[in-house]
Amino acid sequence: MSTWRPISRPSWWQRLLPEWLHAPVRWLFWLGVAGLVAFGGFVFFYFILAMKFDLKEVAGLPEANHFYDKNGIEIDAPISGGQKLAKREDIPDFLVKALQAREDARFFEHVGVDFRGLARATVRNLKDGDFTQGASTLSMQLARNTYEIRAKSMHRKFLEIALTLRIEARYSKDEILTHYLNRIYFGSGAQGIEQAALTYFGKPVRELDENQCAMVVGIIRGPHVFSPLRNPKGALEQRDQTLNRMVAMGFITDEKRDKLEATPIKLASENEDRAQRSYAFQAIRRELEKILETHDIRSDGLYVHTTLDLGWQQRLEIELSKAVADLENEKGWRYGTYSDHTPGAEPKYIQYAAITTETKSGGILALIGGRDFAHSRFDRTRSRRDLGSAFEPFIAAAAAERGKLVLPGKPVLTGRQIGPAEVERLAKRCGLSGPFLDTEDLFRGSVAATPLEMSIGLSTLGNAGKRPDPFVIREIRDSSKKVIYKAQPRLTPALSSQAASEATTVLANHAGTRTFTGATGSERDAWTLRLGPKGSTAIWIGFDQPAAIARDARVKSLLDEFVRRLGNSE
Repeated sequence: MSTWRPISRPSWWQRLLPEWLHAPVRWLFWLGVAGLVAFGGFVFFYFILAMKFDLKEVAGLPEANHFYDKNGIEIDAPISGGQKLAKREDIPDFLVKALQAREDARFFEHVGVDFRGLARATVRNLKDGDFTQGASTLSMQLARNTYEIRAKSMHRKFLEIALTLRIEARYSKDEILTHYLNRIYFGSGAQGIEQAALTYFGKPVRELDENQCAMVVGIIRGPHVFSPLRNPKGALEQRDQTLNRMVAMGFITDEKRDKLEATPIKLASENEDRAQRSYAFQAIRRELEKILETHDIRSDGLYVHTTLDLGWQQRLEIELSKAVADLENEKGWRYGTYSDHTPGAEPKYIQYAAITTETKSGGILALIGGRDFAHSRFDRTRSRRDLGSAFEPFIAAAAAERGKLVLPGKPVLTGRQIGPAEVERLAKRCGLSGPFLDTEDLFRGSVAATPLEMSIGLSTLGNAGKRPDPFVIREIRDSSKKVIYKAQPRLTPALSSQAASEATTVLANHAGTRTFTGATGSERDAWTLRLGPKGSTAIWIGFDQPAAIARDARVKSLLDEFVRRLGNSE
C-alpha cells in the first residue's frame, strides 16, 4: 500500500518569512484572536452592567436631601436638592461657551469620551501611580453625578465610560449639557444652575449677564472654595481664568475679556439667599459643604443626621426670647425698631446668641445666632464680645492647673498667683483665642471670646480637661441608606482632670446644673455659662453696637430666672 502524499504548499505569509519565524507568528496570531475575544467579552460585560441603569434618571429632578436631629426627628430644612430645573432655552449661549472653554473644549466633537485626553490621563496616572488625572468630559461627569459610581477605581472608570456612551446615544448634546447644569452642585446650598443663579445673583439663569455667566462656571471646580458669597476674591480669579480660556478658544477677543474684567459684578446679598431659614440650618449647610467637598460626596438624595436636639433648641429659643422681652418691657424699649430705614440696615434692639455643645463629644445640640433670622443672618455665636466676669472659670482653671488656690468670686487674687501669661496660655488651650491683655486687667475680664468658644471652653472643664472640636453633622447616608460619612469626635487634652474639676467650683448650683451669670463692667455684655447634664451652654446678651443693657444686678437676676426655668435638662 502506497504511503505517498502530496507536499502541501506553504501559505503566502510562510513563503515571505524565514522558517524560524513561522511558530512565533502563529502564536502571535492566536494570542491576538484570544485578545480580541477577551476584549469583546470585557466590552460586553460592561455593556450589560450599564444596561441595568435607568437612563430616565439623567433627565429627572435631583433627589431632595433629608435632615434629621439627633433623635431622628426630620428637620424642615430648605437646603436640599429637588430644585427647579432650567430648560436649554433658559441657558445663555455665553454660559454654554464659558462651560465648554473651561470644562470640556471638545464637547460638541467627541462621542462622550475624549479618548485622546483619556490616553494622556492614563499615561499620567501610570507615571504617578495614582488617579491624579481623570480626563472626564461633561457627559462622563453627568453619568457620575446621576448614579452612585464615585469610588476611584478602574472598575468605576470603565462603568462610567459605558454609561456615558449610553447617555450619548440617548440624549442630544444640548440635552446632556442642560442635564449636567441641572445636576451639579455650585456651593452655598445651590443645587443646579437655576438655584445657583438665584443664590449668587438674585435672578433666574436666563437673566445672567456675561460676567455672571463666567463667574458661575468658574465656581464648578471648587464649589465650596470659590463660592462668591464666601470667597469673592477666589471667585473673581476663577472668572478671569474662564475668560482667558474663552480667549484661547477664540470665543471672545482680548478686548472683550478686558472689558468684562473691568466691569463690577453685582452679587445677591446674604439676606437674599433663599437656601437658608435659620441660624442652625446655616451652620448645617456650612459644614455639609465642607464634607461634600472633602469626601467627594454626591450632593443630592442624602439623609443627613445632625447632632441638633430640636426639643432643646426650641426650649432655649422660647425661654431666651421671653427673658429678653421681659427686660425690654421693663425698660420701655420696643422690639424690632430701626435707627434708620436704609435697606439692609441692622435692627437696633437687644440681641442674643446661644449655643449648646455636647460636653463629651462637641456635637452642637442647639445654635441660636441672633434674635430674628429674618432681620439679620449674621451668626453671633461666632462674634467676639467682651467677657467681663464670665472669664473667671478659666482663671480658676489656670490657677488649679499650676497647683494654686481657686478663690471663688475673687478672680484677681486667683489670677495674681500665676500671672497673665499663664492664664492666657491655659485659656487658649481651653479654646479661647482672645485677644488677651498682658496686665492684671485680664483677671477683671478684659478679654474677648465668641459664644462658640465659651461653649467649647466650658465643655473642656466639664469633660475632665479634654477639649472637644465642635461639629453639627453626625452621619450622612446615601439614597440607599448606606452610611457614606460618619463624624469622628476629636478630643484634645487641655488640662488635668483635677484642675478642670476645681475650676467648676466657681459655678453656682441651679436645679442640678452648674451655672455662672454676669456682665461686663461697662454693662454692655451679659453672659450665662451653664454646665448641664449633657451639654455646655454659652449665652450672650447685648446690642450689636455696644451700649449699656441694664445694671449688673438686674441682668444677673434676669439670667438666674432664665436658668431656673430651663431646669436640669441638657
